[in-house]
Amino acid sequence: MEEAMTRGTVPVRPPRDLRLDVLRGWMQISIFISHVAGTRFIWGIHASWGLSDSSEQFVLLSGLTLGSVFALKMTRDSFGRARADLLRRTIQLYGTHLAVLCAFAALVLGAEAMRLLPGEVARLHWTLLVERPWVAVPAAAALLYQPDLMGILPVFVGCMLLLPGFLSLAHRAGAWALLPSVALYAAVQGRWVATPTLFENGIAFDPLAWQFLFLLGAWIGHRSLLHGPIVSRSALLLAGAAAMVLFGLWARLVGYGLLPGPVFATAVLAHKEVLAPARLLHALSLAYLVAVLVPREVAWMRLPLGRMLACIGRNSLRVFCAGLFLAWGTTTTLRLHPEAATWLDPLLIAAGVAALALVAWLAERGRSRVGLVAPIPQAAG
Repeated sequence: MEEAMTRGTVPVRPPRDLRLDVLRGWMQISIFISHVAGTRFIWGIHASWGLSDSSEQFVLLSGLTLGSVFALKMTRDSFGRARADLLRRTIQLYGTHLAVLCAFAALVLGAEAMRLLPGEVARLHWTLLVERPWVAVPAAAALLYQPDLMGILPVFVGCMLLLPGFLSLAHRAGAWALLPSVALYAAVQGRWVATPTLFENGIAFDPLAWQFLFLLGAWIGHRSLLHGPIVSRSALLLAGAAAMVLFGLWARLVGYGLLPGPVFATAVLAHKEVLAPARLLHALSLAYLVAVLVPREVAWMRLPLGRMLACIGRNSLRVFCAGLFLAWGTTTTLRLHPEAATWLDPLLIAAGVAALALVAWLAERGRSRVGLVAPIPQAAG
């Protein structure tokens, strides 16, 4: 199998796409803002005006990136080495998730113990850890216990475990390799299968559904590296994607009561946990429009703002993890001082964005000293 996969011309590593780094940076800022309860800046992110949010884009992009990286290593070295490298990355990400979960647990439990925020443990669904730690700890290790904000990294871990087998099949069967993934996604939508939700807060992102978006991205990345770009500009696809984005905007406006509309318009906004079909189509439409309409590099991306966003985007995992704690701190401050929210809100959001940029800059500086490559996958929430 390894010889078959390494036969032929070794593909060239594609140049880094500055456009994607900038977009990742903006999406990380959007994720931070979306995690701050009560901020008025929530109206400035695209999740407030459509059916999908940054989570879908990060899962798709991570699949695309890892699919390309795996294909390159597979053809340059061997399938076994590519699989070993991906397993190492998966274990690192799993460890990161557990470290973040433990640190966040200490933060929330400490805030409640000091009577800073009474009821915070229950509000963020950490009660199981307090009342039955012998259940919560192994469930968390199995990625089944997910208090608030702890749901996205387990999806990446699960999807990365699927990737070697999927790409091995894709190498032989092409797009047909997606058929089992599509069938599983359809089964989740039909409520025939689901990841067990053993606790009251449930599962934020059902990996049985979200795996399809990740593996679709992986297939695109794998095929693009080996056979060239497969996403082309089409007037029909452009019209369909634009119509889907406009439908998402209309549904949001109906949901906000700004436009009249039928009940189903608000119903399509639900079921993020299973990546409802409307969310999936909206996310793919946005991704297609960006892919064919936004240049890979324009002058403003080299200006200070563009460089800051790109730096954040290149260090998304660390920025995401830091953003969880910054968002909790911002939310806490706004809750404790509601009378000052008018001026505290913009000040705290600006400080949070600056802190995210600092985290990214420090990560980049440290990596440049030791010559390491940016971590994959890029995370979201």
